[in-house]
Amino acid sequence: MKKLSTLIILFSVLISCKQEIKPEKETITSEASEEKITVDSSENFPKELADIFEAHGGLHTFDQMHTLVFELTKPEGNEKHTTDLKTRHARIETNKFILGFDGKEAWLQQEDSTSFKGNPRFYHNLMFYFYAMPFVLGDEGISYQKVEDLKVGDISYPGYKISYGDGVGDSPKDNYFLYYDSASKRMKYLGYTVTYFSKETSDKIGFIEYSDWNDVNGLLLPKTLKWRIYEDGVVGDIKSERNFVNAVATREKPDTSLFKNQF
Repeated sequence: MKKLSTLIILFSVLISCKQEIKPEKETITSEASEEKITVDSSENFPKELADIFEAHGGLHTFDQMHTLVFELTKPEGNEKHTTDLKTRHARIETNKFILGFDGKEAWLQQEDSTSFKGNPRFYHNLMFYFYAMPFVLGDEGISYQKVEDLKVGDISYPGYKISYGDGVGDSPKDNYFLYYDSASKRMKYLGYTVTYFSKETSDKIGFIEYSDWNDVNGLLLPKTLKWRIYEDGVVGDIKSERNFVNAVATREKPDTSLFKNQF
């Protein structure tokens, strides 16, 4: 599997949820413990993470798929995302722009200069990686470390810190924090740091709640992602949401021409 690359979206890109939700405050401890994790040499990740993969349909099932398609709902029209799961080539289509990645370069075609506001290289696989959690955490070049539980009310969510070796990906200094339900083994929260633009390590943690799921050809993938306020170690109110529809995962290889700039 290819490495997990840029997972961070600028908050200006996120669309605020139309209905404001006020949940109880939650506290997170993001510092990793000193506990060393025993890794199965045949899979290169901890057993607990293998359990999470299985709870979402199995890494073996994900590895059998060649194409993943989903739509990100937006008021001005949905974004259709198509990803080659073996090469991670990507294409994003809307009624105003088409953005793609051919393995070397990210390209953009748009109606005018205001149709897409952002960095094509940064955005081409951004939502794919959020959406394809937890499976992308089985990518090569990843290190795992146990962290303190995330406590939400009376519930504790075990977690792992995910980091990368020097020179791995566009943002090797990124850190991610995956928390899961100890009973179901399903993902519940994802913390992340932003390093893509600064190229420097950061202590500022963004936070996403994985609230509900959809069965996509045997894979349990999210219906909704909720970005949460995170300040001074406290995870607070929901500030925006992303909703996903029309998801399809298949063993059929995508047409390579989809990912090439033909204009």
